[in-house]
Amino acid sequence: MTTLSTTHPSRCKLTPPMMKHNRKLACALTLALLGATALAASSQTASPAAPSSSTPANPQPSNPQTPPPAATPPNPPAPQTAPAPPGQDTGNPNSPQYTIPINVNEVYLIFTVTDSKGHFIKDLQLNDFALLDDQKAPAQVFSFQQQTNLPLRVGLLIDASTSIRQRFQFEQQAATEFILQTIKPRSDKAFIMGFDVTPDLKQDWTNNLDLLETGINALRPGGGTALYDAVYTACRDKLADSARGQEPTRKALVLVSDGNDNQSRVYLDEAIKMCQRAETIVYAISTNTSPSRERGDDVLQKITDSTGGITFFPKRLEDISNGFHDIGDELRSQYALAYRPADFKPDGSFRPIYLYCNQRRYTVRVSKGYFAPKR
Repeated sequence: MTTLSTTHPSRCKLTPPMMKHNRKLACALTLALLGATALAASSQTASPAAPSSSTPANPQPSNPQTPPPAATPPNPPAPQTAPAPPGQDTGNPNSPQYTIPINVNEVYLIFTVTDSKGHFIKDLQLNDFALLDDQKAPAQVFSFQQQTNLPLRVGLLIDASTSIRQRFQFEQQAATEFILQTIKPRSDKAFIMGFDVTPDLKQDWTNNLDLLETGINALRPGGGTALYDAVYTACRDKLADSARGQEPTRKALVLVSDGNDNQSRVYLDEAIKMCQRAETIVYAISTNTSPSRERGDDVLQKITDSTGGITFFPKRLEDISNGFHDIGDELRSQYALAYRPADFKPDGSFRPIYLYCNQRRYTVRVSKGYFAPKR
């Protein structure tokens, strides 16, 4: 949602008065003027060409203990160092004085459109949609893409508790097939995390399919179920900061579980809010194959509805792979919309989103909102 922007420093050059008859007096006046200017403007330093930031929230670092320059004949100005791109390290310990990352009000919205039978609709235009951000129309739309090809950042979160021991082998096989078919090593990355009473990261972010498959096969079932803790941890530690400051990505968490929780320290609503803070769509595959709907199914449904995803309910264990296949299809059939909200305030508040298609026979699935960055 947020991107990083660089504020280019302006440069104020102070030229000492040209006094033809008294060089020493001219130098003294110049040093006095520089000292007064440094006290009056905290964003300036004592050098003859000191950068001053136009962003009050990010003043340039100063060093009041640096002695004033000696009086020397004027030299040509030194070449200026170009500001580093947002989010990149220049390798210089003083690099913050050149790069000023700030939060700006730009939102990247990923959403899916389906018909009454669940088929993806891929050929709609921008004027086919209406959007309200915090009950107001966007101030400006930057871009609109059909069938977006943004890079994928996918977290695979697999229930490894005792309650799904009999179904675990089917989960592993289907998850491996999903990774091999969905992740494109040239552009995408994924991580593997299992959970019982605690989250267990088996493979960190990588585009290496062999390592991802090894991570899936390393999972072993056993213990209680801390589902909410696992969702919260995966979004906070892995998805919230992935690709921040770089190009936009499609972030998704694929959750395989029966939805039952008996060990978590965080509440369900807290886990959902963390997904929204991480701007992550959650897809869930229920491992409950009983004829009746259980409480865990409702939990999975609430998580996916709040983040713009969907829950799949296989009727047989053998159908779990179909749920993974449907998720892979959806990730390649999404729209991407970038816009600037109206009346945006970087106060950390939750901003609800209402997006619908003007052709009412179609359904739009999108996150119910996002949290504005807080300066």
